[in-house]
Amino acid sequence: MAAGADEVRQFTVEADDDGVRLDRWFKRHLPKIGFGTVSRWARTGQIRVDGKRAKVDDRLSEGQQLRVPPGGEDGGRTQRKRRELTAEDEAQAEAMLIHRDKSALVINKPPGLATQGGTKTTRHVDGLLDAYAGEDEPRPRLVHRLDKDTSGVLLVARTPGSAAFFSKRFSGRSAKKIYWALVVGVPDVAEGTIDAPLAKQPGTGGEKMHVDVENGQPAKTAYRVVDRAGHKAAWVELQPFTGRTHQLRVHLAAIGHPIVGDGKYGGQDAFLTGSVSRKMHLHARRLIIEAPKGEKLDVTAELPEHFAQSMEQLGFDEALSNAGPVLTPPPERGKAEKKQAAKAHAKQYRKNRRGERKSRGAPDGKKRGAPKPKGRRK
Repeated sequence: MAAGADEVRQFTVEADDDGVRLDRWFKRHLPKIGFGTVSRWARTGQIRVDGKRAKVDDRLSEGQQLRVPPGGEDGGRTQRKRRELTAEDEAQAEAMLIHRDKSALVINKPPGLATQGGTKTTRHVDGLLDAYAGEDEPRPRLVHRLDKDTSGVLLVARTPGSAAFFSKRFSGRSAKKIYWALVVGVPDVAEGTIDAPLAKQPGTGGEKMHVDVENGQPAKTAYRVVDRAGHKAAWVELQPFTGRTHQLRVHLAAIGHPIVGDGKYGGQDAFLTGSVSRKMHLHARRLIIEAPKGEKLDVTAELPEHFAQSMEQLGFDEALSNAGPVLTPPPERGKAEKKQAAKAHAKQYRKNRRGERKSRGAPDGKKRGAPKPKGRRK
């Protein structure tokens, strides 16, 4: 790039910007230059790509040379002011970081910390991201989310280009996310797929989801029982093939085995007796995703303290699983089969909510009265 905004500027299109529109490139790299100015420059031939005229909707390719005329910043947007972080904020951000490269940061999100802020949420991951950016670096961007009480792997893009790249991988379902959970009771079907459409539950202000056969969006989760503690609890591995709100939590509750600590979907049945923590036991253990230059990013996050203690109390050994993904999603069911399966899950959930309170108190080894879950065998 030529020195000074009063001279013609030259840029080389980087890998992160391969395929991006010309106007989007300006928004990423020269945000003070407004769309109107970019359009005028393009119409009058002042912007050149590899020496040729370009339109605002032309898509750029890695390695192309972009000529930008001087000026254009007057009246544009001002630079975003960096958030002031406390020493505590900086320390927490550093403690969460488990991977850093040119395109991404990966953090191990602790339970209880929201991914993004809200009306009553002032402390969140998004508010800590300035800790990871240098003075002249773009602010890192969230590309997916975890529930507030879910811990584990959370990927953050370091540049606008990598944000677009990773967002496509998450929305296209090529990213493999493997979760660990402790659930109440033990599914009779040790390995299978839960295929039950989900929708917002009426009367909850959109705060809660439920199985909705008629109007729900497709939702599919593969699960495997790794180990069990008698009839009391099980350690399960989960891989979602869709990304619906609260998907894993609703699906496990729907087959009668709510996640330990998930009172929202399991009610009082979601809590074990004794000294096992009442916190949520759902952890994003591993993420496998393609990176911008074609390499594979594979990151594992350690369990939070309460989850690790519960594993020990229940006699579960982490070495029993490497959180390996299901290589390919199960085949698509027909519409009628999906509908029948979803109805079975909904019926199972209603039965368990009526009858499982008594069966939870039965001592290990005695027959339980709860109906058997309808997990689909592989």
